[in-house]
Amino acid sequence: MAAGQPVPGEAHPRQGLRGGPSYLTAEHGLAAWFLTTDHKRIALLYAAALTVFFFIGGAGAVAIRMELFTPAADLLSADGYNRMFTLHGTVMVWFFLVPSIPNTFGNFLLPLMIGAKDLAFPRLNLFSWYLFVGAGALLVGALVAGGVDTGWTFYTPFSTGYSQSYVMAAALAVVLAGFSSIATGVNFIATVHLLRTPGMTWFRLPLLVWALYGTSLVIVLATPVLTLVLLLIVAERAFGLPIFDPALGGDPLLFQHLFWFYSHPAVYIMILPSFGVISELVTCFSRRQVFGYTFMVYAILWIAVVGFLVWGHHMFVSGQSLFASLVFSFLSFVIAVPSAIKVFNWTFTLYRGQITFEAPMLYALGFIGLFTLGGLTGLFLASVPIDVHVTDTYFVVAHFHFIMVGGAVSAFYGGLHFWWPKVTGRLYPEAWARFAAVLMFFGFSFTFFPQFVMGFLGMPRRYQVYPPEFQIWHVLSSSGAVLLAAAYLLPMGYLAWSLIWGERAGEDPWQATGLEWRTSSPPPRDNFRAVPVVDTGPYFYHPDKEGPRHDRREAHQNQGHET
Repeated sequence: MAAGQPVPGEAHPRQGLRGGPSYLTAEHGLAAWFLTTDHKRIALLYAAALTVFFFIGGAGAVAIRMELFTPAADLLSADGYNRMFTLHGTVMVWFFLVPSIPNTFGNFLLPLMIGAKDLAFPRLNLFSWYLFVGAGALLVGALVAGGVDTGWTFYTPFSTGYSQSYVMAAALAVVLAGFSSIATGVNFIATVHLLRTPGMTWFRLPLLVWALYGTSLVIVLATPVLTLVLLLIVAERAFGLPIFDPALGGDPLLFQHLFWFYSHPAVYIMILPSFGVISELVTCFSRRQVFGYTFMVYAILWIAVVGFLVWGHHMFVSGQSLFASLVFSFLSFVIAVPSAIKVFNWTFTLYRGQITFEAPMLYALGFIGLFTLGGLTGLFLASVPIDVHVTDTYFVVAHFHFIMVGGAVSAFYGGLHFWWPKVTGRLYPEAWARFAAVLMFFGFSFTFFPQFVMGFLGMPRRYQVYPPEFQIWHVLSSSGAVLLAAAYLLPMGYLAWSLIWGERAGEDPWQATGLEWRTSSPPPRDNFRAVPVVDTGPYFYHPDKEGPRHDRREAHQNQGHET
């Protein structure tokens, strides 16, 4: 992308920015952070909140894996175990996986990538953060007060008529988080439509911007359905309305249809931004344009549309008609096509590329491997006979985690390492980062691959007591979780170290092509001194241009001489 031709009469965006005030140096004081409308600061506020929720959800996972180390109930009662996996699922799904990439990378990068000064509605952006934090505080309060025992899916009629836990508080917390997501989605859609810099046509947008745009469409269209169904749970519990409870004349399957109508598109809310991140990493570290850019764009939109038509594959054993199951099975195979297109296009982008194995690239390759395996096992679950056999077993748990955790979290860490120099202006120790990336891949594989085996053999999920023949698989899984936890924690150490002792990054340590690399690191308050003008498509890498491994230190030294 030939980005950065300034408006006539203005300074080139590379000039006059070094040493200028940035979001990290201007407006000192705690109050300034909590009242800011700078999209970059709000992204960091989201990152701080998400880190807290990640640790809370991770603590639930640790308790689960410790309990499952032996076949007997050693640490938790049956009710305590129910509350623990509900804590883990609810926090990780709605307070980490759904908002992680859109609310952090999306907030920080979207205006930079399209040459804008900020999002379309800065105050709405800050308000969405307050909604998110308020929702999280309400959920944590419910968990501290006694927890919830329904699972993260809030299945009726247990959640409406039988559970004595804090269901209403947890449901209202998820509703508030949903409003926060809707506000972010509306903001992103308006920003992409209205604030693109001159020359930034639709098919010159980076793929991360397309992914955030498609995700925002899904959020705005699907989240109101989740809001409705959770408010109906609150209404039934509070007022005894006959909606879902069959004892009152309600229909519990209605809840499942409404819940999964949102929650399957929510899978793509979690994974579509990851596709965008991986596309940015693969093209940068292979020094090639993305193969089939147009197909990648249409694949994103295809997923966003067809994702609304496959919710019934979660209900093959719930009593829906055989004809409906066959239709949903067919559509579930159809939606695998655009995901396969992305994997093939990433592979062909790598083919004959000048590949360098920097830490972000290792995370990207790990994502491709884990997501591919998770996607292939999704085809098993799309087949009605196999799904009937493995429903409610650890096979489903493994599939979900390979997609959501192996995929989305790998992409999150890959993006974190890729844009860390831009966010902070500092470089991290590359050797430690590579080690953490490799450790995450193997730790995740050792944690969740044994669950495919035990699930196929019949081990049901959500059981704390299990037959002794499954113990070896649980021991392998719990041991792998130790490696995975180390891989999650290790980057926090060396990234914090880099804030003080890391080398200066310069504007573009990776020799990348996006507009975000055409300004200082960290960027100034308004992102660009001059309005950048775009005159080519994205990812235009010159075949003779050196890659990041050669240029990182050299670029830093050159910048020091120029300064």
